[in-house]
Amino acid sequence: MKSFGQIIKANSVGKVVDFDAGVDRLLPFDFTATNTELTAAMLDDTELFSDWINKQLANNNARYGVGGYNEHRTIYSRSAHFDTSEEPRRLHLGIDIWGPAGTPVYNFYDATVHSFANNDNFGDYGATIILKYEIAGYVFHALYGHLSLASLSGLAENKFIPAASQIGALGPKEENGGWPPHLHFQIIEDMHGLKGDYPGVCRFSEGDRYLANCPDPNVILQFDF
Repeated sequence: MKSFGQIIKANSVGKVVDFDAGVDRLLPFDFTATNTELTAAMLDDTELFSDWINKQLANNNARYGVGGYNEHRTIYSRSAHFDTSEEPRRLHLGIDIWGPAGTPVYNFYDATVHSFANNDNFGDYGATIILKYEIAGYVFHALYGHLSLASLSGLAENKFIPAASQIGALGPKEENGGWPPHLHFQIIEDMHGLKGDYPGVCRFSEGDRYLANCPDPNVILQFDF
């Protein structure tokens, strides 16, 4: 049986955000404990956190900040949403693309709407769209989180979404769960009956199980970072 990566590489997929590899630069972000620039005070204040993100992008002439798949992150200490058990959730299951609010987000292949929701807890996804795909017989889902509320307008489950169409935009902190603007992009094979939501961060002890169900989304993005 072919892997997710082999199937995607054998079929043409489109963009998720506007990006010209010949012109635009990506800045890898490290949100593990080794990044000592992000103090507790900065993480507790979304404006300070956003200022840090924006300065990093500007100083490095980068269009987007990017990264996070299979990263054990300390930044989730800012939200009780990730501390609901004896072992907090810290292992990130998607790739984040950090950029300005309003940045367009596109569908990379023909899809249907699986589900959508406004997950409006502090630190959660905010406006979320989950699309269902079938490529060469392989069925999977993509979660687009931290979108603008307007991105949910006009959606219905099973609605067809053609490839290359804009499906939304990055939301401001008031609409995206209280984060600096970014897209959480995650591939999910089995939704396990969930709708409008799926964990984007898991306990480290459960990492193998979740990572097996959520393969590296950079196979779609094809970012070199």
